[in-house]
Amino acid sequence: MPSSLATEIRTRDADIVRASMGGIRWYHTIDLGQGLITPGVDNTAERLMRLQLPASLSGKSVLDVGAWDGFFSFEAERRGASRVVATDSFSWRGEGWGTKAGFELARSTLNSRVEDLDIDVLDLSPDRLGVFDIVLCLGVLYHMRHPLLALERVAAVTRELLIVDTVVDCLSSRRPTMAFYPGTEMNNDPTNWWAPNMSGCISMLRSAGFRHVVALTPVRSAPYRALRALYHGIRGRNNVSSAYQQDRAVFHAFK
Repeated sequence: MPSSLATEIRTRDADIVRASMGGIRWYHTIDLGQGLITPGVDNTAERLMRLQLPASLSGKSVLDVGAWDGFFSFEAERRGASRVVATDSFSWRGEGWGTKAGFELARSTLNSRVEDLDIDVLDLSPDRLGVFDIVLCLGVLYHMRHPLLALERVAAVTRELLIVDTVVDCLSSRRPTMAFYPGTEMNNDPTNWWAPNMSGCISMLRSAGFRHVVALTPVRSAPYRALRALYHGIRGRNNVSSAYQQDRAVFHAFK
């Protein structure tokens, strides 16, 4: 094929993808190639750095729970995972903020082999999915009405390592503690329900069956949290005193 024709085809295909991107409400920021980057509201690159995902996943099976647009599923595949399964339910069904359209467009554009399964977290089981070497549970736990039960379901399909990224609260308490959000107390979002503190999250993971749990991200400094709380208060996402008690943390839990 002449190079000029190949370039014309790639440009046409990129224009089609760009037009499709415009009709989707994106959460993840995904590099689709050819200069196309999805306009996600999430700082996905920063989240990836905080996760400390192994540089090589060669030969590993990976389950991405609550995959949404699928960035971390595709990243696991890029790092050599032998099999990746992306699951979601709430987001993909369009009941909340997003839909499955972003995942499907990204998978097609990236020529990805990531599998997908529309399933609720509480329906995860070895009988339905099998078990996976590495499981990702990112930005999911605080949306669970029954968080300990959710962790037990996730633990049941984890063979080696579970990576959890979640909001933590009640940071002034050293005892295992959890904050309950019956309304829109956190980020003005009625789909947020619970957030444990650091020791609470570690204790829950151990209770769910993980022998060793490492907190990768320490609680950020008081001045940082104070400024962020003030910013959230100004935007009406949270009251200042509550936001000061919150942060985000990453845990690696080993079977």
